[in-house]
Amino acid sequence: MEHYQEKHRISSLPFWVLSARQLCDLEMIVNEAFSPLSGFLGLEDYLSVVHHMRLGSGALWPMPITLDIPQTLADQLVPGGELALRDPEGVTLAVLTIDSIYQPDHHLEALRVFGTQDKSHPGVAALFRQHPFNVGGSIKKVDSVTHYDFVDLRLSPRQVKQEIARRGWKAVVAFQTRNPMHCAHIELTRRAMKQANAALLLQPVVGLTKPDDIDYYTRVRCYKHALKSYATDAVLLSLLPLAMRMGGPREAVWHALIRKNFGATHFIVGRDHAGPGNDKQGKAFYAPYAAQEMALAHAQEIGLKILAFEEMLYLKEERRYAPASEVPRGAAVLSLSGTAVREKLASGAEIPDWFSTPDIVAELRRSYRPKQQQGFVLFFTGLSGAGKSTIANGVAVRLREDGRRTVSLLDGDIVRHSLSKGLGFSKEDRETNVERIGFVAVEIARAGGVAICACISPYASTRQVCRELAMTHKTAFFEIYIAADLEVCESRDRKGLYAKARAGQLKGMTGIDAPYEPPLSPDLRIDTACLSAAQAVELIISTLVELDYLPSSLLHES
Repeated sequence: MEHYQEKHRISSLPFWVLSARQLCDLEMIVNEAFSPLSGFLGLEDYLSVVHHMRLGSGALWPMPITLDIPQTLADQLVPGGELALRDPEGVTLAVLTIDSIYQPDHHLEALRVFGTQDKSHPGVAALFRQHPFNVGGSIKKVDSVTHYDFVDLRLSPRQVKQEIARRGWKAVVAFQTRNPMHCAHIELTRRAMKQANAALLLQPVVGLTKPDDIDYYTRVRCYKHALKSYATDAVLLSLLPLAMRMGGPREAVWHALIRKNFGATHFIVGRDHAGPGNDKQGKAFYAPYAAQEMALAHAQEIGLKILAFEEMLYLKEERRYAPASEVPRGAAVLSLSGTAVREKLASGAEIPDWFSTPDIVAELRRSYRPKQQQGFVLFFTGLSGAGKSTIANGVAVRLREDGRRTVSLLDGDIVRHSLSKGLGFSKEDRETNVERIGFVAVEIARAGGVAICACISPYASTRQVCRELAMTHKTAFFEIYIAADLEVCESRDRKGLYAKARAGQLKGMTGIDAPYEPPLSPDLRIDTACLSAAQAVELIISTLVELDYLPSSLLHES
């Protein structure tokens, strides 16, 4: 009876459906991987972490773990109250006892935590998409996060420690990765094991990583193959449901603290650990060894040894890997970037055996079909009357004529009457409509189809959400800006919408009394004042042929 009453009480609480990041964070809090955290950060801890990399207690903690919510929910909550935290299926996983409700300064947080406010940094971009309020407080677990995949590899800190004790390991070196393990990674971990006289805790991230990373299903299958390169009693594979922030130096310290909670005695920090790559100017966000320096500076307080490793390079003549500083002057060095590997997989080109093992390459090939067999999204945006629907329909007809691709046309007006029925034209409703179109489009492309979207999509941030969703699922996404001056669009006003807006009979008309944010860097820009619809269709087809997503037979002879 008491259990029923508690269950009924929890079901009546205000609730929040957790995002993917929040779900990862909750799991890591509950399983104590984020110890000493017992919940999401309240205001005092948040400010201290942002400014000083420490909790209010003084404990080292470099990354803000926050629960962001919209103002509509924040207005319903009070300190001392409770908030039920649900997964996307509606299952209540935990109850948060509210310590504080506060409005964070995301710009300051970006600068202090990531060292930049540049939205090309994935951590910054994700931060600026968060809701305007945070709610902090301690968490009481109600139910476990359910996983149906790789269940035997999802070990909590307590379970990992128990397994380490069972195996009698005295020293354990932890290695975190978000990429498939190739020969260089295997050599690096072997060197670390020898240096520390330790066993290996191989702990890949299967939560959220960089949007264009290889999916974790493929990666875990690759890790299982990589295990063959070690003695069976010297390595433990354990998956980590972490939502990475790609925060470089701060993130390296964070990762080390997490590994301490899993029982590791050593932690490998490589070159550009947790780095997001380059900004729009091609400059790295962090210096190559900045993460190592910060992790080493805090190693004693963390309580484990940091093993700082250089980039491993392959010596062609000696047929072996060596750290960069040990490469003889003038020696022939071979290297292959992640981008180059993906291009080889997409084209079917050979991947050399010095780079990776045959079984790992075979596993990657299973997930990387040639481009002409991959689905993709064509996302048309522009003002009403610019020509989006006409051109999108023309491309769809051409692809259907060829018959080798399944094509779905998602027109904004049609979608509004079905998928988005009931939505209005407020900024929030417009964003919801576009995000729904993007979601469906990516699902179509993931299944190998071609999704052609034609919608005004006035806000750059919403289009970016759609692009990042496609990136998350390794789906090609082409933003096509159908550019036409407002005067030109008004002259094509077949539905009379602009005329009604000018007369004050229609409110919220994009371009008149509602904004349109033109893409700054679209994949393709087409000015319909200069090109006919037929010419625009040919330009799009020829571009896709040039990028190898379509066969050259689709080109019309000029």
